Amino acid sequence: MRPAGRIDPEPWMASPATAAVIAALTAEGAAVRFVGGCVRDAVAGRAVKDVDLATPDAPETVTRLLEAAGLKAVPTGIKHGTVMAVAHGEGIEVTTLRRDVEAYGRHAKVVFTDDWEADAERRDFTINALFCDPDGTLYDPVGGLEDLRAGRVRFVGDARTRIEEDVLRLLRFFRFYALFGRPPPDAEALAACRAMAPALTALSGERVRDELLKLLAAPAPAEVLALMADAGALAQVLPEVAGFDALAELCEIEDEDADSLRRLALLLRRGRGGAPAVAERLNARLVIPVHAAVSNAVGAVAGGVTQTVKALITAPEEGRYRVHVASGVREFADLEQAAQCAEHEARALAEAQAREAGAVEVRVEIERDDTIAQGKDGT
Repeated sequence: MRPAGRIDPEPWMASPATAAVIAALTAEGAAVRFVGGCVRDAVAGRAVKDVDLATPDAPETVTRLLEAAGLKAVPTGIKHGTVMAVAHGEGIEVTTLRRDVEAYGRHAKVVFTDDWEADAERRDFTINALFCDPDGTLYDPVGGLEDLRAGRVRFVGDARTRIEEDVLRLLRFFRFYALFGRPPPDAEALAACRAMAPALTALSGERVRDELLKLLAAPAPAEVLALMADAGALAQVLPEVAGFDALAELCEIEDEDADSLRRLALLLRRGRGGAPAVAERLNARLVIPVHAAVSNAVGAVAGGVTQTVKALITAPEEGRYRVHVASGVREFADLEQAAQCAEHEARALAEAQAREAGAVEVRVEIERDDTIAQGKDGT
């Protein structure tokens, strides 16, 4: 496997924990490389959250080398070649190179190998199949570097085959497209997602929940969710969606800390067919706010001007209610107090916006919908 370039070594690549694990794994001469998301994010210039390593050594050898160096080895997925190395209080996943013999969801039957390219060919997307030496040398067996730079999210090999192996990859396609993609989406991938969308009903609520909340944390998820809807995928996992406009508006005024549950709430239609149904189906402890204080200010400029603003209430946990408006966030222990604050803030903002638009006469109307859904505790 030939080098495909290099990146300047970053702090996470030589942290005490990383250095200790790499030293242990290379003690008998084996090659060890960073793999997957940490390499992808480093190449894309993004912060690296989790460090993953790949090695041709078998899990038993990995465990022996770690313990010989005084490090803890946790067999988190030993049948699939994964051992969690613990050093300096940090966990680093170490996975043996492997090939899939049989694939049935996330529980594939694998055989271990020393072939780096074979390992890359079993991965989901080309941008997740990058390797990197500890010195920053990059390896790109399936064209992930070019795809990453072009904003192209592409399956490794045949797109439909990858999804048939694990239908969760269908949802992961849209999540990674939201994070790394640029229009237009890969045509083969989108066609495979459209064809395989009915298979999404086989996924557990927990797996769907996790992917949806990660997608909703992306900078601008509304457009990608609309793409999911067009492909027939969104109706399979979130049929309660009422529209995307409110979500798009919220994303424009949010601060950097996106709240996936708040975003989810704005997607759902009101009433028992909305938030409560989602909370039940996704088997999660979702305190989903559907209450919104909406102000309409009507003036008399150019035939009439209408301004609409929203103040959203979320409940991160029982007995805590946060009012979200453009000016910031306020917290209350009582829902009614939170509702009154939301109305006041929305009314004031609507009046100000209407007058700024030139309204001579302003009328403010408040609409309230107090619905909070509490689903099962899946955390």
